[in-house]
Amino acid sequence: MRHMTIRARLTLVYGGLVLLAGLLLLGITYLLVHQRLASDVVFMEGEAHPPMLAPGQGASSMYVKQIQGDVTNSALKAFLTQGGLALTVILAAALAFSWLVAGRLLQPLHRVTETALRIANAPDRGLHERIALDGPHDEVKELADTFDLMLARLDHSFDGQRKFIANASHELRTPLTLNRTLLEVAVDPATASPELRQLSQTLLAVNARHERLIDGLLLLARSERTVTDRSFVDLADVVSHVATVLPHDSVDVTVDAGEAPTTGNAVLLERLVYNLVENGVRHNLPAGGWVRAASGTRPDGTVFVSVANSGPVVPRYEIPNLFEPFRRLGVERAAAPGAGLGLSIVRAVTGAHGGTVHAEPRNGGGLVVTVLLPTAPQDDRIVE
Repeated sequence: MRHMTIRARLTLVYGGLVLLAGLLLLGITYLLVHQRLASDVVFMEGEAHPPMLAPGQGASSMYVKQIQGDVTNSALKAFLTQGGLALTVILAAALAFSWLVAGRLLQPLHRVTETALRIANAPDRGLHERIALDGPHDEVKELADTFDLMLARLDHSFDGQRKFIANASHELRTPLTLNRTLLEVAVDPATASPELRQLSQTLLAVNARHERLIDGLLLLARSERTVTDRSFVDLADVVSHVATVLPHDSVDVTVDAGEAPTTGNAVLLERLVYNLVENGVRHNLPAGGWVRAASGTRPDGTVFVSVANSGPVVPRYEIPNLFEPFRRLGVERAAAPGAGLGLSIVRAVTGAHGGTVHAEPRNGGGLVVTVLLPTAPQDDRIVE
């Protein structure tokens, strides 16, 4: 059973107060009218019955008294009936008026709730929004202003974090590039000993891993921001291109590229698909396996990219952890090459484009990762 809303409770409180006041007023009025009619009857009886009565006038007096009592009862009954009807009409009007007034008073709270829901549905993209509530400086406006202040501080904090990651990545990229250059120049394959060449190759591999990590951090910091510069992209072309250029050695990669028109940053969307396919290929090495990449349009109007792969069994409860930065699953994934940012970047790029990403474990091992994105408007589609 749903809880009663504040608007309904306020309406019932206002209506209850009106009903209580009406009943109290009706009761007091009833007593006053009854007392007045009783005093009028006594006064009329005193006028109609002098101290000395002629024979036969007693019966007439009793008849007159009975008629006066009937008139009094009829008047009081009519008063209660008409007063009750009037109170019912007033109560109905008061409930309707209370419903409208409560809705009007609670409208700023609905605005706060709607803003909070938009931000909750897009936490990485909605912190720039503000309620900016107008009106008198009351409790509701104070709540809205406090909420705006909280959003401003959160936005500043997240923006500072992204800037720090980007700046730190740029600063770290320079010495890594310098190390790679020195290793390539200093070690001459023609004159270096086998041990020195082996050491040089190991250091170059470690350096390359660090460079991929830095590039992943830069891309993650960039993809967490809302994409404002959008262009038409058909994900079918992206899927086909990635499957062609991505090295997959002994892994069988097949593509079912159906038309999937959307809008966004083509570079980020290509990286999204690349990370999905690369993730499937990586976790099938060196034993071999298969990866299936598909794209298309769903009946609800959204477009999708789905990548399924064979591989080690993935427990369902571990799925959310795979989208966290630097998180891997099991010994095989820990030993696999990569920076541990692939699916984190997928989630960030998807969120920046207003989409959702979902992963499911396959029976027998492996994953099925599906990305849903909004379809491109007809005006944005390019017809060759």
